[in-house]
Amino acid sequence: MRKKMFAAAALLAAASLTLTACGGDDEAGSPVSVVSEETGSDKAATVLDQPFEKPDLVLTDTHGKSYDLRKETAGKPTLIYFGYTNCPDVCPSTMSNIAVAKKQLPKADQDELRVVFVTTDPERDTPEALGKWLKGIDPQVVGLTGDFDTIQAGARTIGISIEPTTKEKGKVVSMHGTQVIAFSPKTDAGYVLYGEDATVDDYTADLPKLVKGEKP
Repeated sequence: MRKKMFAAAALLAAASLTLTACGGDDEAGSPVSVVSEETGSDKAATVLDQPFEKPDLVLTDTHGKSYDLRKETAGKPTLIYFGYTNCPDVCPSTMSNIAVAKKQLPKADQDELRVVFVTTDPERDTPEALGKWLKGIDPQVVGLTGDFDTIQAGARTIGISIEPTTKEKGKVVSMHGTQVIAFSPKTDAGYVLYGEDATVDDYTADLPKLVKGEKP
């Protein structure tokens, strides 16, 4: 059974949901603050009792152009994920799951949906590197890179913690929260959260509702 964990306002100040090292052996941490839990639900979606404001981020897209996240995604159903291209497991599986599910939507809804991948490893994830990686997953995904401190601060506003890259056993590792946050086209608020265990079937079932700004 999956737990539904509802983020509290205190989460913003604490700036942490879960923190995972892609490819590492560390288990994901626990939310800093939990308002309520439902152990009887097997839904992957967590509907937040206090929606997040969309991060105020102006970064660089895969074409090397400035991308104002709030402006470019205003009024659009939007999924935001923080990760990096050299991640061997969670990041590619999460993005692939979303991409496969997205293809099940009608073409108009596919074009309406904004899927945004923000790198947690901007030193290696240049616009070119991001573009090449995302092309193999879904060319419509918006890939963003830029100054690490700016990215870290933006992630913190939606309760996702990321840390500078470190070397572990000779490999460069990025520690980052693995949640996908869905933002409503009606309010531009982040009202639904998915953990790394969300499957293709979960996203396939929920995306038609998220595109409309409905609760899954």
